[in-house]
Amino acid sequence: MWEYTDKVREHFLNPRNVGEVENPDGVAEVGSIACGDALKLTFALDENQRIKDIKFKTFGCASAIASSSALTEMVKGMTLEEAQKVTNQDIAAYLGGLPQEKMHCSVMGKEALEKAIENCLGVTETSADETAGHIICECFGVTDQDIERAIQENRLSTVEEITNYTKAGGGCGSCREAIRGIIDKIQFEMTPQTAAKAKLSNIQKIKMIEETLEREIRPSLKLDGGDIELIDVDGNRVMVATRGTCATCKAADITLKHFVEKRLRDLVSPDLVVEEVTQ
Repeated sequence: MWEYTDKVREHFLNPRNVGEVENPDGVAEVGSIACGDALKLTFALDENQRIKDIKFKTFGCASAIASSSALTEMVKGMTLEEAQKVTNQDIAAYLGGLPQEKMHCSVMGKEALEKAIENCLGVTETSADETAGHIICECFGVTDQDIERAIQENRLSTVEEITNYTKAGGGCGSCREAIRGIIDKIQFEMTPQTAAKAKLSNIQKIKMIEETLEREIRPSLKLDGGDIELIDVDGNRVMVATRGTCATCKAADITLKHFVEKRLRDLVSPDLVVEEVTQ
């Protein structure tokens, strides 16, 4: 049984903006009923070129319905440029989080929005297909470019994570080796210098900081009876509070700069600065 937030349940039981917009400016259909998830998105612009009405029809699970409903609420009133910046992580965060196994639902919503905007701007399917990549997962029609994009935008590192975000590898499994090869290629290319060029949203940055603290930093500090707590993130400033033996250690400043800050810079962004606060 999936653990859904109250907001996911609310948008599933009472979805907003269901249906189709009459005389839409943008239209898109993604997914496939045969694959288990399908979404049709339509929107109309006002005289100021902002999204005044947007509706959806979806075939899928509770997460698919909730993600589609949330997306339509999020982008109302936005310009197309603003709407293009909405990420699948933003959709998940709006809902208070999604089970990792259901993140592909937020990705589907983002994909539908992008295609609807392309339709509005006159980008033809033929020109879009020229850069669509080639199919890696035949079961769900996922391309190499879909997988590469999911890795880069969500910092994925395992085949299981790719499946959660794209469904690739979740069918017969014959493509899992190819997926692993794409992961290895991206990880090789994403040196700290090139990774720094990949733009992170605030939500992505905070999530990566939290994950790095939990996975790479706190276990080492706990070995000596210490600990660390994330208090706030303001731009590139990471404010933390030391706990346990770290709070009274004379070398705490050295630990923060030469261990904590270094790990965060290596794994998240080279621009981060760690500051200790009292709390």
